[in-house]
Formats: sequence, C-alpha cells, structure tokens
Amino acid sequence: MVSLSTSPSIHLTRLPNASTQVGVYRNGQCRRNTSFGVRSEHLPSTSTSPCQDGPGRRQLIAIGATVAPWLFLSQQSSTFAAESKKGFLSVTDKKDGYTFLYPFGWQEVVVEGQDKVFKDVIEPLESVSVNLIPTVKQDIRDFGPPQEVAETLIKRVLASSSQKTKLIEATEHDVDGKAYYTIEFIAQAPTYTRHALSTVCIGNGKFYTVTTGSNERRWDKMKDRLKTVVESFQIFNV
Repeated sequence: MVSLSTSPSIHLTRLPNASTQVGVYRNGQCRRNTSFGVRSEHLPSTSTSPCQDGPGRRQLIAIGATVAPWLFLSQQSSTFAAESKKGFLSVTDKKDGYTFLYPFGWQEVVVEGQDKVFKDVIEPLESVSVNLIPTVKQDIRDFGPPQEVAETLIKRVLASSSQKTKLIEATEHDVDGKAYYTIEFIAQAPTYTRHALSTVCIGNGKFYTVTTGSNERRWDKMKDRLKTVVESFQIFNV
C-alpha cells in the first residue's frame, strides 16, 4: 500500500481555484471566471512500503496538475453521444476507453487539461469533467484505501488551499473485476459552497477521474442526477 498523505518528495502543482471546478468527492468544487468554448455537439437523441516515497505516490499527487485545471481546454477524442436513461445522454470514448451519462441539456465545453467536460449553461457549478493521465499502476488500490486517497485528492488536487473542505464519504465498488473509488465532499469558498462527487479508477495505463457537483443550495434537487453520473462511469479495454 502506498502512503498518500505526507512525503518530502511530493511535488504538487495546484491550479488556481481548483475547487471551483467539478470535483469528484461528493462535495466538490467548480471553477468560476473561466472562459469556455461551447461546442454545438450536443445531440438530443507495483507498490512500495508506507514509509517509502514511491513513484505511485508521486503519480497520484501529479494528477493535480491535470485534474484540477479542468477549467481551461478540453482535449478532443473520438466520442459520441446518444440517448440513454431518461433525462440523460450517454458518452462513449472509444479511443480512451470510457463511458458515462450526463444530464440532458448540459453542453460540452472546451477546458484545458480535461478530456471531456459538460456543464449546465445557467448553473456554473453544475458540470462533469473527465480527466486521464498516464500511470504505471494497475489498480486504484495500489495508492491506498478509499479514505486515504480521498483525503489526499481533496487536499492537494480537487480543492483550493483557500477553501474549507470536508470529506463526507469514500467508498469502493467493483465493476467487472475493476476497482473504483467514489468520493463525496464539500468545498466552501467565500462566495459559494460546492457539493461534489468523484470517481477514480485505473485501466489502460491511465488514471481516470470523473467529477461532478452542484452548488450546495441545489444539492437536494440535483443529488440523484449527479449520483447517476458518477455511478454510470465505467472504463473498458482499448
């Protein structure tokens, strides 16, 4: 098991206002004051000991350089959207090997450092982002248990240092023998509080992170839809 909490060799680059972006933990963050390019693609119909500073630990922290900055520009890939569960559209990326659902009415935007982002055009904190970075790890559990991974990602990647954060829950589930961690958390900024959900997993030599959330004041209304988003996220071999 790889320790994720403290290490003198961990080099994290936190992006400005990282928490203002879609966060994976159930209480999340979303980024504001960012220019988005809206595309008209919206279609209706090996481990180390806990005392060592191994590469796995550094890889997890390095995710901060790409997960948090979901507010700049999204990389395009061979994806398609199709009608699925009522009120949702399905996105499948055949190149990078993942699929998920997002609420009907959200539009795709271009965000630097993110593979795919969809957001509500009225509520800026309601969005979903997918991020992937290379990793030599084979299983998310190589980074540690859900609670440990969740606390590290919230502290170093998914929220800004100026925000007050609270981990609500971190759980593990398996899909076709693949382990996924789902995290729920809250990030409080001076002018808003975001409730977010994230799911992370490893496959195809990549560390996948999908994050969604909403303003805390709309959580009761949005939580079922947001849970559908993270629960629908699955990866497949490519």
